[in-house]
Formats: sequence, structure tokens, C-alpha cells
Amino acid sequence: MNTPAIHATGLRKSYGELSVLDGVDLHVPAGQVFALLGPNGAGKTTIVHILSTLLAADAGQASVAGHDVRRDADGVRASIGLTGQYSAVDGLLSGEENLQLMARLNHLGKREARARVAELLAQFDLTEAAQKPLATYSGGMRRRLDLAMTLIGDPRIIFLDEPTTGLDPRSRHTMWQIIRDQVATGVTVFLTTQYLDEADELADRIAVLDAGRIVAEGTPAELKSLVPGGHIRLQFGTTATLQAAAALLPDAIRAGDALALDVPSQGGLAALRAVLERLDAAHLDIDDLSIHTPDLDDVFFALTGHADTERTAS
Repeated sequence: MNTPAIHATGLRKSYGELSVLDGVDLHVPAGQVFALLGPNGAGKTTIVHILSTLLAADAGQASVAGHDVRRDADGVRASIGLTGQYSAVDGLLSGEENLQLMARLNHLGKREARARVAELLAQFDLTEAAQKPLATYSGGMRRRLDLAMTLIGDPRIIFLDEPTTGLDPRSRHTMWQIIRDQVATGVTVFLTTQYLDEADELADRIAVLDAGRIVAEGTPAELKSLVPGGHIRLQFGTTATLQAAAALLPDAIRAGDALALDVPSQGGLAALRAVLERLDAAHLDIDDLSIHTPDLDDVFFALTGHADTERTAS
């Protein structure tokens, strides 16, 4: 139980003079969602390919499910599933035929294969479309089929490389629930994504990759705490009350033309209670309040200086 799902130290990869990975260390506990964020070209897919034995690192060591990716590639492959950026389904086959093909590649017996295919079709809500050609499948259906094919061999570690890119919001949320369901059974998910809200929603831990290096790692809350900008917004009913509160709270900043003040705060009940107690002692009433904390967009931009990772999908 103490063996990490993924452990890597000093991973390096270059193409000619272009350094893609420059000494990456990773530690992913079993049974969690670990998200890797980074701007385009940061090296996210390269890491996935190295850990899934599709690509050899120039230097460094890595183990997946306790198997060394260099010395025991077969052991790694027997333990993982991989869903890449683009669907790997065969457009000439039906959904059921795609799953049957994958079952044969995983050396499942006929009876076991039939049962596993039927189970996955039901789990991914594809039973009615099972025998239809893939030309009739929506993008979300294709992506669900792609993930079902990844799970045919019941892997304990799943690599999902930008699994929801291009999906509509409903399909994205469906995929999120499927990922949660897998983790609930003890599966480890290594996720790369261009959507910061997706990482915030799913990940137990997040690493930010930039220019081939991990520049920060932690829980979503820990990463947000690295960035200043949190504040308590206080809304007042009159200008006189606003001015009195501003004199009482010297760190507060006027929020534009609104009758509101922003009081710097990193959140927490203690900070909020202290502000409210000072206002109450001065008999100053507030009409409304809200707490604003930095989100992963702020974290990403502060750590990488890039803004090309997507915000919430529309």
C-alpha cells in the first residue's frame, strides 16, 4: 500500500538542442488523481509517453506500479491504461467491435471478453449504440468509448492525456464522473489537461510544468495560497458608512465606483471574524460580503507567465 503508483527522479529529454524535460521529479500516491498542468509545449505529453514506455528518457529513473520503465516495460504496460489526446478508436468498426478487439489484444478469454465488453458498454452508457458504426457517434461518445477501451484490461493506473479537449460541457462533466468513479475503486489517474477548472475539480494534487521543469506542486488549496490577491469584499449602504469603514480598515481598497471595500485576506474564518468584529465594535453595518480567493488561473499565470492554458470551457 505504501508503494507509490508513479515515482520519477531527474527525467530529462531533448531533441537536438531543444530541451523538453530538464530534471523532472514526480511522486504520485496510489488511488489519487494527479494533474499535470503546463502551457503548450511544456513537456506534459512527453512525460506521459516516458511513463507509459512509449518513449525513452535521456536520463533519470522512473517506476510505475513498482516496475522500472526501462528494465520492466512489460510489467508497466500490464499495469496501466492510456488514453491519448486523440481517440484511438477504429472508425470502421462498431463500438462493440472496438471493445472486442481490445479484449483480444489483452488476451481475455471469449467468455471473459463478452462479459467485460457488456459491462463496459453499460458503464459508459453505450449499450444502445454498441452495434452502430462510429460515424454515428458524437465526440463525447467516441471519447467514452476510447476510455472504455483503456479500461478493458482493468488497469490500476490510468494515464489520461487531455481527455476532454473539444468536448461540450455536458460531455466533460460525464467524463469527470467516470474518472471519479474509477478513483473510488482505488484506481490512480495521471491527468494532463488544458482546463484549469478540470484540475481544480478532480485533482488531489497538481504539479505545474513550465519549460521542462516542475515549478510548483501541491493540493489545489496549497497552490492557490502561493498567489497573493485574496480579499474580503464588503458592500455598504451609504458613502458615510463606507468612509468610516475605510478609516477603520487602513489596508482596505475602494472597489471601483461601488460602495464597497476590498480587505486583503488569504481567507479563513479567523480573518473574516476579525474584520467583522472591528466593524461591529464601531456599529458599522454592511449590506453584503463575499470572500474572493485566487484560483488556478491566477496560480498558473503567476508561476509560468503564460495565459494559453484554457479557462472554463464554454
